[in-house]
Amino acid sequence: MSRLALRLTRDKSDTLLLLAAALMVLAPHVAHLPPWISALAGVTLLWRAAITWLGRRMPPVWLLAPIAVAAMGGVYLTFRTLLGRDAGVAMLVLLLAFKLLEMHAKRDLFVVTFLSFFVLLTNFLYSQTIPTALFVALTLVLLLTAQQSFQYTGVVPPLGRRLRTTARLCALAAPLAALLFVGFPRIQGPLWGMPGDALGGKTGLSDSMAPGTLSTLAQSDEPAFRVRFLDPAPPQQQLYWRSIVLGDYDGRTWTRVPRKRGLQRLEIAIQARGQPVRYETTLEASNTRWLALLELAGPDFRLPGHRLRDTDEMEQFTADPIERRLRFSASAYPEYALQAGELPERMTRWLELPSGFNPRTLALAQQLRAQLPGADAARLSEAVLARFRSLGYDYTLEPPLLGRDAVDDFLFSSKAGFCEHYAGAYVVLMRAMGVAARVVTGYQGGERNPVDGYLTVRQSDAHAWAEIWSQDAGWRRVDPTAAVAPERVQRNLALALPRPAAFGLAPLLDLQNDPNSWLAQLRFNYGALNNSWNQWVLDYNPERQRSFLEELSSVLLNGRSALGATLVLGLLYALRWRRRLRPADPLDALYAAFCRQQARHGVARRPDEGPQRYAQRLRAMAASPEKHAAMDQFLHLYGMLKYGAGGTESRKASLTTLKTLLPRCR
Repeated sequence: MSRLALRLTRDKSDTLLLLAAALMVLAPHVAHLPPWISALAGVTLLWRAAITWLGRRMPPVWLLAPIAVAAMGGVYLTFRTLLGRDAGVAMLVLLLAFKLLEMHAKRDLFVVTFLSFFVLLTNFLYSQTIPTALFVALTLVLLLTAQQSFQYTGVVPPLGRRLRTTARLCALAAPLAALLFVGFPRIQGPLWGMPGDALGGKTGLSDSMAPGTLSTLAQSDEPAFRVRFLDPAPPQQQLYWRSIVLGDYDGRTWTRVPRKRGLQRLEIAIQARGQPVRYETTLEASNTRWLALLELAGPDFRLPGHRLRDTDEMEQFTADPIERRLRFSASAYPEYALQAGELPERMTRWLELPSGFNPRTLALAQQLRAQLPGADAARLSEAVLARFRSLGYDYTLEPPLLGRDAVDDFLFSSKAGFCEHYAGAYVVLMRAMGVAARVVTGYQGGERNPVDGYLTVRQSDAHAWAEIWSQDAGWRRVDPTAAVAPERVQRNLALALPRPAAFGLAPLLDLQNDPNSWLAQLRFNYGALNNSWNQWVLDYNPERQRSFLEELSSVLLNGRSALGATLVLGLLYALRWRRRLRPADPLDALYAAFCRQQARHGVARRPDEGPQRYAQRLRAMAASPEKHAAMDQFLHLYGMLKYGAGGTESRKASLTTLKTLLPRCR
């Protein structure tokens, strides 16, 4: 790269460096911009590079202006708006690309540079992970190097030295930036509002469920939330994160019961038994209002900074969509009774089924009911689960399509489905047998990270189960999926439902699922690092800042810490003093040694004296002709190396020459 830069003119090398920086700025946006915008920006960069390389004229304005207007029109037609995250970023990307073809003065170079800084920041609208931050930091160094290159008026250092200088400047600025990040007062809420479509690509639970809904969601490994238990964690099969209750069924889709049809909350009886399990959740932004809480959430649940709502079905949700990461504490009672002793006539709403659908399923329910006269809800439930266990049902992520009578097709034809198939069919059967039942969606399980102890619950842990009601026990959770694939509940989805590996990478998937393998350990360590990044950088809110500063002050304001800080500061001062005595640059060290030699002969260098003026004074000193020749050669070579005049031999060889001259100058 340096050799290529030497063969290019100054303008060409600086422009190509700026184009390389612009390419790094634009490259991450290829993943989420429409292909035609990425292609147009790429062609524009190639066009500008060809103009620079071949030394051709820039395109005229009458040619650029129609292209730019047409491109903006294309952005509007693609997004149907010029506002928002995606449309705004698309326009910025095209503006940067077109501006590269419209650089005529030095100020245009700075416009491109600062526009690049702005486009670079938009990467964080899509990703805020550690790799993204590292890539942005590298791009920032290259951009600053390009900006620095335009500032030189004389000899330009090699590209490697310019990069090192910029990196060193960034490293020097990093402590101040970190200090400001930690200590500058945090603002409650975002400084700027996020664009309305900033969370458009987020997936999560919805308030309806049809065949295929959760199996599609289960393909995503994106974290939904992380949990740190303050008390001993419940076993894996007890980790049911309850979110949305679905009670209305139209023959294919389950939906929530409308609010106006719900029971009155004040009449709901809840009996919690035993000690609650306390935990802390860090919820990822979902752009929905629903919360997933370990059942059964304690009555004292609060969500600071958010208006909390709940329903008759014990759902919890916020008044506004959750658009940023949210941390809250909660508690749950694993042992509880919900609406036990309720009047049966108040539960008739949970018996409703659409007429004209699934006749074979209704006939099966009548048959089971006739075989078990007088059976309670528990015995009828066990009869249904026994069918799932014994009649060859499969648990699969790719169930076949179902017809109008979806439950009939599933129970009697395909016999293959995901959790929504089993939960939906189970509830239909129970209602047809006269047992109040409903579908519950949420998450089940999660993966414990042995490095930091956090439990990560992913979108792939989305799950559907059922609740049945009896007067004695109230609402009771039943998971029909566990009857078919118990490992799904006892361990995780990956073990219950291994996914096919492409390109013969099945051994790697096996290693990943083995918690003792090196690949799993690597994944756990990265997960812990990513979690710390989320907790301490992305979620450093005013409450966390206040807590951290209080802990920091309590640590620093004791005698032992003060003594340690004094020793560290003293050591840093000693290192700095030692460094001042011994210049780090070998060229400066040799020159300092030369000056000390001549000072001992009574000719000390004056503070404002350069090597040439110093050489003139040294020629008047009484010494042998060989010493005068050596001193002249030393100062001449030093001046060339110090002030960039250069010579025929390399810097390393010149330093060796200075070392050999130094004894002859004594």
